[in-house]
Amino acid sequence: MNLGQFGIWTFDFEAQPASVVRDSVQELEQLGWRALWIPELLGREALTHAGFLLSCTKRIAVLNGIAQIWSREARWTHGAAVLLSDAYPDRYVLGLGVGAGKPGVPSVSAMRQYLDYLDAVTSINPTPAAPVRRLLAAYGPKMVELARDRAAGAHTYHVTVGHTAQSREILGPKPFLGVEQAVLFERDPETARAIAREHLHSYFTTPYNVAKFLRLGYTEADIDSGRGSDRIVDDLVVWGDVDIIAQRLHEHLDAGADHVGIQVIGNAPGASAMPQWRLLTDALSSQLVLSTRAKPQ
Repeated sequence: MNLGQFGIWTFDFEAQPASVVRDSVQELEQLGWRALWIPELLGREALTHAGFLLSCTKRIAVLNGIAQIWSREARWTHGAAVLLSDAYPDRYVLGLGVGAGKPGVPSVSAMRQYLDYLDAVTSINPTPAAPVRRLLAAYGPKMVELARDRAAGAHTYHVTVGHTAQSREILGPKPFLGVEQAVLFERDPETARAIAREHLHSYFTTPYNVAKFLRLGYTEADIDSGRGSDRIVDDLVVWGDVDIIAQRLHEHLDAGADHVGIQVIGNAPGASAMPQWRLLTDALSSQLVLSTRAKPQ
């Protein structure tokens, strides 16, 4: 599977009709993008969403970033992933995560148990010629270790370049490391940080995200009850012109990422990021089709 060094990571399709989504992903494929990451949070069910996007395209890979383990039993995750891998060989990656988790249930233990159930599933469904590939959403060192040992690698979200380097050290040289990076095409510092803070607010007010930021060396003052200091905001959201944005994306690659999923923020719900995606295409076109250093197996 060749995901290229850069892909599109987006919430945008949650607020758009299917016809608009279809047109967007077909244009992204024509522009040369090789990977599309989608979340599961605001209403779209992860596996049917992935199937729809795959059906609209011929070459682009679709990755769940993430399918939440609380959304469906392991048997049905297995069945859906087998079908998608069979129907679209080497174009689907099952990204699993705990999301916000459940009170009192340790995330690593929950994921380990889910993987045990997933691996124990038996079915009459034909085994696909191309294997089912999976990644784990991983922030803390124990989950990164689990991604190393029980999956093809890890997917991280709203992290720093330093975290990318830490994750690569834990994973070792072979497992895949996909990193999401939020980007904003805005040059004015005050405007950019205001938009970034609005985007980050919910992440600054959820315990598991706060714990992640504290592990990264930020203080309670940096998080500041949902507002966020300039330091943490600028580290999590890169803003400016396309050259500044491209520099941050390459920093993740230099720190050990195989692939960076680029999340454009700042557009109103229902609006399209296609203008910004076209700018990114022009800036990164030579690297969209480059092989990643490691491939999900």
